[in-house]
Amino acid sequence: MLQQYGEVDLLVSGTEAEVSLSQPLKYRFHGVSFVFGTHGGVDKWATFKIMNLRQFWKDIRSLPLQDYDLIINDFEPVSAWACKLRKVPSVSLSHQCSFVSPKTPRPSKWNYGDWFLKYYSPTTHHIGFHFERYDDFIHTPVIRSEIRKMETSNLGHYTVYLPAYDDKTLVKYLNHSAGVEWQVFSKRQKAEYQSGNVKIFPVNNEAFNKSLASCEGLLTGGGFEGPAEALFMQKKLMMIPMRGQFEQQCNALAASKMGVHVLPAIDDNFPGHIKKWVKEDERVWVDFPDETAQVIHNMVHRYARPGSISS
Repeated sequence: MLQQYGEVDLLVSGTEAEVSLSQPLKYRFHGVSFVFGTHGGVDKWATFKIMNLRQFWKDIRSLPLQDYDLIINDFEPVSAWACKLRKVPSVSLSHQCSFVSPKTPRPSKWNYGDWFLKYYSPTTHHIGFHFERYDDFIHTPVIRSEIRKMETSNLGHYTVYLPAYDDKTLVKYLNHSAGVEWQVFSKRQKAEYQSGNVKIFPVNNEAFNKSLASCEGLLTGGGFEGPAEALFMQKKLMMIPMRGQFEQQCNALAASKMGVHVLPAIDDNFPGHIKKWVKEDERVWVDFPDETAQVIHNMVHRYARPGSISS
């Protein structure tokens, strides 16, 4: 959609990506990433070990911002800080910038994560996405075109994506649910295998989409896009946000207000919660209209450098 208005260069930073882009990249930076642990939280030591602030500063200084008529940011710190330090306008087009609004659901107790969301990727303008329109600059989720076009069915299995838990933990507890098939997508596995009623698959976009479209429900973390797509497909949904990850805690709180099942962690009570969730048929009905083209149109005409729009 952006290419309808001009030439587009893509920049990606971070070390934790699990899928690749089909489009060519102009810039690839180390960035600042947080490493998933195996017990439901962030691995702080692993995160510290991959931190490279000298490279981060070097990458910030290397970006030729003067070459661009519009800089769009999806919670990416290198380009955001490059713009901020050189006083170049930039536009957040992201879920995370919805937290600029005090109306967006968050825990009542202050958390350093609120500060982190504000300063990790600062921009001058904001176009946010969330489960509901909490403010006038917030839109409902962008649902990928391949998800909108997919035919849905119910083959009875449950799709699982919980990257903050290791496979052994998931298999141990999910095997308690006799007669239920679980399709777990794991960032730690390179080959498919099965243990009892649990099938483990390596992370793969096409396979995950197929599993989601044909499942009974999705068991996932406190992310945004995955739960949004499950709600759009009218699937049952249970979320387990990562411990110590403020954004996921906020997402889970917002989802719970809509009626989504949320658990704080996987523990010895988990099999009972899962058994109850599987038995119930509660679904949350949402309206996520396809307004991406209009959002892009409005953004380009409002924020691009005057005289730079090709159509």
